[in-house]
Amino acid sequence: MSADAIRSVGDEVRRMNPVAAQPKERDAVAALSQFFDKAGGRQRRPEVWKLVGPSGDEAEIPESVFSVLELVAEVLARGDSITVVPVGKELTSQQAADILNVSRQYLVRLLDRGCIPFTKAGRHRRVRVEDVLGFKKKRDRERRERLDALAQISDAIGGYDELG
Repeated sequence: MSADAIRSVGDEVRRMNPVAAQPKERDAVAALSQFFDKAGGRQRRPEVWKLVGPSGDEAEIPESVFSVLELVAEVLARGDSITVVPVGKELTSQQAADILNVSRQYLVRLLDRGCIPFTKAGRHRRVRVEDVLGFKKKRDRERRERLDALAQISDAIGGYDELG
């Protein structure tokens, strides 16, 4: 990957835009994910991992960075996108709405109803990323539970016989 491409990916991450492996990179990402698995995975790791640059320069990779790289490779190898967000980061209402895949106005209504904690900087609302992700996790869990309940009701009354 060229230095310009690396800067571009870095800019996307800083703007919280998801990064996905490009079609031409998918084989290399899959190979990297398999490399991490074969190289010890989460159970057994060597003492020192090193990153080697194009000119042969080496740098040790701390365990925390290694864990993040391993996870990123795994997610990208599945074909999913990933965004790295620092814990404690405050988001704009638009960024929070994008994470929840809702309109900004709907998010503002959620904030005003107290569904997600927020602070105000002047007239602008700021939401902590942990609060947005916690709300998303709870919302997704509740949706699954409701769908399961609907499926049980449908099954109990003999719905969808043609699928059985």
